[in-house]
Amino acid sequence: MRKALDGGLLHAMRAFLRVIDSGSFTAAAEQMDLTTAQISRLVTELENRLGAKLLQRSTRQRVLTDVGADYAERCREVIALVDEAEAHASGTNMSPQGRLRVQCMVNFGQHYVAPMMADFCASYPQLSVEYSTSQYVPDLLARGVDVSLYLAESLADSGIVARRLGTTFSILCASPDYIKRHGEPHTPDDLNQHTALRLVNPSIRPEWNLTDGNGTTQQLSPRGKLIADTPDMVLDVALRGAGITLLPLFTVIDDVRAGRLKRVLPTWRSPDIGIYALLPSRHYLNAKTRAWLEWVEQRITPQLKADANYFSQKTR
Repeated sequence: MRKALDGGLLHAMRAFLRVIDSGSFTAAAEQMDLTTAQISRLVTELENRLGAKLLQRSTRQRVLTDVGADYAERCREVIALVDEAEAHASGTNMSPQGRLRVQCMVNFGQHYVAPMMADFCASYPQLSVEYSTSQYVPDLLARGVDVSLYLAESLADSGIVARRLGTTFSILCASPDYIKRHGEPHTPDDLNQHTALRLVNPSIRPEWNLTDGNGTTQQLSPRGKLIADTPDMVLDVALRGAGITLLPLFTVIDDVRAGRLKRVLPTWRSPDIGIYALLPSRHYLNAKTRAWLEWVEQRITPQLKADANYFSQKTR
């Protein structure tokens, strides 16, 4: 049996999103060239169809319910896919527009994403970017994230689509002052006699797994007074001479170049760490996400290789 709104369901979804984005039924009505009563009726009929409350209404504000927030993000995905399908069918190329939600690990974003963001925004004036940071694998659908940039030695099997953008690795570093006071280790085993500053988060194991690039590997369980889930905290403590740390190369490259940090055991490093674009499961990408991925691959992927080459050359 057909439900009410089968013929105008997309129209009702668009009205619902306009109410959310504009902040009121009146503003949504003006944008859609409808009356306030028509917008209110569309949202009410949408709620009746779903059998769930999407908005809590009062005389002063409209507040999304939990169901409404989740449904809104899925409406955005549906409408984006419909718009793109129509653009392809009509033979037109839809330019990226609307809101692009990007999530990224903090330090990676500071080093690679922030420098390119202004140019990206300028190149796509009809697109607005909502950027957030997290050290954890995101629930893309629940949070409405279009794409997340994430680092991991390996990814657990899940419904998330992962697109590999490149690799990086971590290196051992300490301040010149620390090395002067405590001496420099000459083998991985020597690290057991030093204070370790450890980065531990869902993408980084608590153990230090090292390789010399010739097939020899060694795993250590370092001891120290600091464990943190963000590289910036560990970096700051290392710069103050508190110990030896194993950090992603992009976190330390500027300080190594400036002499504020010295590489320890330069022939040893971590195994490769994969850099991924995580996407919600879908058959194809909308225009805004595709534009972002192309931008990232053109600008960040080459920089990843250049930074890795800097440290690789130092060990030759």
